[in-house]
Amino acid sequence: MTVQFTINGVKVEAQKGESVIEVARRYGFEIPSLCHHQAVTPYGACRVCLVEIVKGGRKKLTTSCNYEVLDGIEVVTDSEAIHKHRAMVLELILAEAPDAEPVKKLAAQYGVNVSRFERSDTEMAQERHDCIMCGLCVRVCTEIVEVNALAFNGRGYNRGVGGPYLEAPQSCIACGACAWVCPTDCIGFVEEDGMRKVLKWDRELPMEKDENGRPIAPKFQLHYFKEKFGLPADIYKKAPGSR
Repeated sequence: MTVQFTINGVKVEAQKGESVIEVARRYGFEIPSLCHHQAVTPYGACRVCLVEIVKGGRKKLTTSCNYEVLDGIEVVTDSEAIHKHRAMVLELILAEAPDAEPVKKLAAQYGVNVSRFERSDTEMAQERHDCIMCGLCVRVCTEIVEVNALAFNGRGYNRGVGGPYLEAPQSCIACGACAWVCPTDCIGFVEEDGMRKVLKWDRELPMEKDENGRPIAPKFQLHYFKEKFGLPADIYKKAPGSR
């Protein structure tokens, strides 16, 4: 079903069920975000993607990543009010992730170079290491990889993300999807000495090698795929191009 509405006064069309941020970006309108990825369910965690929605003559600010398009609405992607609210949100995020380059860069675009707020001094807050609690790692692990190794733990200042009870997640296959989608690059993903390491989760797995001795992926990860999809036992041993 086609939906028609306007973005910054421009008439646009979209399919029912699409989000405002998806349609806006498709039409070339810039809406910043730190927690949105088209591959996973919208979460609205960072609040940076705020826009103004005018519906039935009434205006409100809302996150665009989880607001579905509707016939006849008017969307404004930037205004004085939006700029003010985004700046405040980014100042709060900057306080918790002061060394995260993507956060600093985006905050600077809204005139925020230093946060007036103090970083939480709890042990958990210090351990987060520039994690902004966007939940992208949890969602990609659950919805795409389907391993469910990560989850949120605790509440308030003591909230964190990781394995059960914030211990090393034993079901993590070290696929790297979490590190790939992380907006602040705070997870850490390296391969060395025949091991793949996901630093934030304290997960270290030995690599499987093909018949030429080249590393493929963690053995635990490949075993998971073989079991999940019923693949032949020797499927990973064959070198590319071999028969």
